[in-house]
Amino acid sequence: MAHTHEHSPERPLWPAMRKGFRRKCPSCGSGPILKSYLTVRDTCTVCREDFSHHRADDGPAYLTILIVGHLMAPLLHVVFVMWRPEPLVLFTVFAVGCVTLSLYLLPRLKGMIVAFQWARYMHGFGSSA
Repeated sequence: MAHTHEHSPERPLWPAMRKGFRRKCPSCGSGPILKSYLTVRDTCTVCREDFSHHRADDGPAYLTILIVGHLMAPLLHVVFVMWRPEPLVLFTVFAVGCVTLSLYLLPRLKGMIVAFQWARYMHGFGSSA
């Protein structure tokens, strides 16, 4: 889908999303995009890019659940079939694994979603340009 800003320069999607995954500004790649675990800054501390337009909402949580579920469910099946561990051991290991992976991915996917919106001029990104 083409953006409505024909006069605006093209913003490369994948470099922006990589920067977002690293929780960095999609514009300059230096400033942190988050000011706390999941709170997006209003502006980049380095290049002053405006992030107040972002609308990440529940997207990062849905993507986290999708990724963690698709990784852990088959792994749970393989581990159970091959080694038949005690139920409490199986539950403990996979509960810790799911929580750890979820906590790791959530802020990174939020950065990616904000970077995606920035690169595609969504929700007011680039309206002042």
